Amino acid sequence: MNNKMLLVVGVLGTLITAPVFASNDAGHGDPKHIPGVFIGYTHADGESEFSYGIEYEYKFSKQWGAGLVYEKTDEAHHGAGIDITLAAVYLHPWKELRIGLGIGQEKVGSYTDNSDIEHPHYHSSHKEDVVRASFSYDFHVGNIGVAPTIAFDFVDGETATVFGVAFVKPF
Repeated sequence: MNNKMLLVVGVLGTLITAPVFASNDAGHGDPKHIPGVFIGYTHADGESEFSYGIEYEYKFSKQWGAGLVYEKTDEAHHGAGIDITLAAVYLHPWKELRIGLGIGQEKVGSYTDNSDIEHPHYHSSHKEDVVRASFSYDFHVGNIGVAPTIAFDFVDGETATVFGVAFVKPF
């Protein structure tokens, strides 16, 4: 099973079992924990590449939350790939609108092929600081949130646009 499939299976398993671990007062008031899976594309340097990731938000009030984001774009930077790890704060100013601001790191390049152990293929690897501004709106289908999302990543004087949908399971 490849890494993408493991990521999706792991997060979906977490989303499905999340209510089991919720406290007894879950369902009374607004949910505090919002884990999710993101699937979409990152557009940078005139190219759009498939992106996927996981996210988590803890809402400490009706309007404010904080969380973590991990996102991967395997084919970015001419196949070198990128991994983004962010810490973010979120404002919920109106209904299900969520505005985020995050800071973190983008890792460019990684070990990409271990099929030939004697001659492995590496892309040069380096890290850069990233700032992300994001906007999403949750539509609820049963107890699952479907959130169209757009984000702008500011890295080393350039801007990448990330767009897609997050599937969230608040509890």
